Amino acid sequence: MRTVLQRVTSARVVVAGEVVGEIGPGLVALVGVTHDDGPEEVARTVRKTAELRIMPGERSVQESGGEVLVVSQFTLHADVRKGRRPSWNAAAPADVAEPVVQAVADGLAERGVGVATGAFGADMAVDIHGDGPVTIVLDTSA
Repeated sequence: MRTVLQRVTSARVVVAGEVVGEIGPGLVALVGVTHDDGPEEVARTVRKTAELRIMPGERSVQESGGEVLVVSQFTLHADVRKGRRPSWNAAAPADVAEPVVQAVADGLAERGVGVATGAFGADMAVDIHGDGPVTIVLDTSA
């Protein structure tokens, strides 16, 4: 699993003109799932996302009362080593990825973090108001 965390002052996801997820200060978590990601990768991603001390005052999003906007992002697993067209072979298919992304959102909520989500598989406009800028890449395979 590969996740890009970006600290934000606010963020939202719009689908077909409607806001489907919105947060105030916190993190946007763009989550890319591979074929073999499961509970262990979910747990590690949830723990790191909740506990990394990347919010103002060297606090975590959990400690600061911040929120997390979780958005599925299969393109994080693009292979661009050959040619000009990315390969998506490393990205899990929707029926595998969707429950894994949902498990990340659910795991954060279980830790008391406010969570909003995008709409899996939809054409989303993601409005991110970066703070810092602070951007961290979490890769469970590393």
